[in-house]
Amino acid sequence: MSSKETRKNIIQAGRKAVDELIKVAEEKIITNTDDDFSADRLKNAAATKKLCIMDAFEILQRIEEEEFGYCQDCGEDIPPARLDLDVTATLCVS
Repeated sequence: MSSKETRKNIIQAGRKAVDELIKVAEEKIITNTDDDFSADRLKNAAATKKLCIMDAFEILQRIEEEEFGYCQDCGEDIPPARLDLDVTATLCVS
């Protein structure tokens, strides 16, 4: 596979990840609770959704700036397998 095809696949994976993060962010949080434990779980769910939205915007920005899939430290390609594990990865394993 050429580097151009690899880059295209990485960008497609990033866009797919954004779609998945948006789905998570749009899921309804159950709010009918009477105990402190459930209230803490609701706060955690809300925080998780906020992080998903922030991750989605960061990925879209990196795609737009043609930085998605490149290591922010050394500039080399981030291996596609690493992005499969964590699409928000901004560093390679080197």
